[in-house]
Amino acid sequence: MIADFMRRLVQGRPIDGCSAVLLPFRGDRPDFASFGAHLRRCHDAGLTPAVNMDTGFGPQLTPGERVEILRETRLVLGDASFIAGASIVGHEVGAEEAYRTEIDAIREAGAMPIIFQSAPLTANTGAALASFYERILAGCDRALAFELGTMFAPFGAIYSLEDFERLLGIEALVGLKHSSLDRVPELQRLDVRDRVRPDFKVYTGNDLAIDMVMFGSDYLLGLSTFDPEAFAQRDRWWAEGDDRFFGLNDALQMLGAVGFRDPVPAYKHSALLYLQESAMLDDELEVHPTCPRRPEWERSLMATCLERVRGAVGAPAQAV
Repeated sequence: MIADFMRRLVQGRPIDGCSAVLLPFRGDRPDFASFGAHLRRCHDAGLTPAVNMDTGFGPQLTPGERVEILRETRLVLGDASFIAGASIVGHEVGAEEAYRTEIDAIREAGAMPIIFQSAPLTANTGAALASFYERILAGCDRALAFELGTMFAPFGAIYSLEDFERLLGIEALVGLKHSSLDRVPELQRLDVRDRVRPDFKVYTGNDLAIDMVMFGSDYLLGLSTFDPEAFAQRDRWWAEGDDRFFGLNDALQMLGAVGFRDPVPAYKHSALLYLQESAMLDDELEVHPTCPRRPEWERSLMATCLERVRGAVGAPAQAV
């Protein structure tokens, strides 16, 4: 099996990099000024921003707040493309109607929806699962699916390979974010994708194995919100065949291992501290009130990670 997976290595493949965007808070309210600056930073680095994701506390926001984020994002980005999470949390209607309401709001903002899982969605398997997606995506031409492990959210589920293949048959789904934090099921999905629908995108959500891009995955990560420019530089070096890719990838992976340790949801606090340590966010900013906090010494860990990332970004090219 290892040999089968290793044949997937494709040096020089352009990487489609997407980054979930952290939503900072001032007190118990989103701080739109700092959010807008960080959003612009992700875009200017060359990554496609994704808002109302777990990193942006999408499931913790009210439906009205999610719409507010969509409006702010469009205002900041102008006509640039972005992705937005469609979550049914907070809606007082049935699941399918709630999904359609979210999808309509995202499309109205000119963004591409990514469908967050929920208990009503993941209660389905087989043909019923595919049918659920088809119903909520009626009238939508482009969307992403999203499967995530329960370490991120209790309603998450990793689909069977058979169900993944069924989703490839839904024309409106043009990609899927896979967040099991396990290489093997993601590699298996890449094999199915290549066989059934080669233009379908598999976006790794594995913040503990960001080198999945070497094997054919693209990415939509929370980790990239820590340092969008470093991720963009890593991606360029891979496309150019520059061996500095490895040092920078290793530095970013160390950051991922530290930032995404248990309890995993506290990675958002780690991201805030990293961005504060790198002088990209105000020290007075906070994460959402429900977000678990890291210990007081976390900032020193983030400082160590930042130093290593900065060193890798600034590494001189090796003489040939």
